[in-house]
Amino acid sequence: MTPSPAPTHQVLAARLLVALEENCPGHLHVSQANDVILSMQRLFVPDVLVTTDEAAERDGKFIAKEVVLAVEIVSPGSQSMDRVLMPALYAKAGIPFYWLIEWSGGLTVHAHRLAEGDDVYQPVGIFTETIKLDEPWDIEIPIARLRPRHL
Repeated sequence: MTPSPAPTHQVLAARLLVALEENCPGHLHVSQANDVILSMQRLFVPDVLVTTDEAAERDGKFIAKEVVLAVEIVSPGSQSMDRVLMPALYAKAGIPFYWLIEWSGGLTVHAHRLAEGDDVYQPVGIFTETIKLDEPWDIEIPIARLRPRHL
């Protein structure tokens, strides 16, 4: 059984959800800790995810093709899962965007995009001050806004 995430992890996920939700286009939906079916044998729960709005209206488990962005926040007990296994499985399932958030010694967001015609993520940015991307929509979020009070 996997232990529950630390309070810092949960606050970070909640703040990111709110920040993404504020300017998320109407055809997309931001959510937190929902089941995503990657294959017949695999179901994962990203810390934050963006899906199609149509899929969110169904109010159930999501399938990978309905997920636009999966975000994992690295915790001490999930480092190899979040850094190696999750991105490999998300990419293989066809999830177009993946963010990895590290919060040891500061806050860093690593953004990745699925390579065209491939099942491997390519880095598109490393952010320590402001997340600034034009995909999957125009996003600009100051990192300080995400940081839990004690970090």
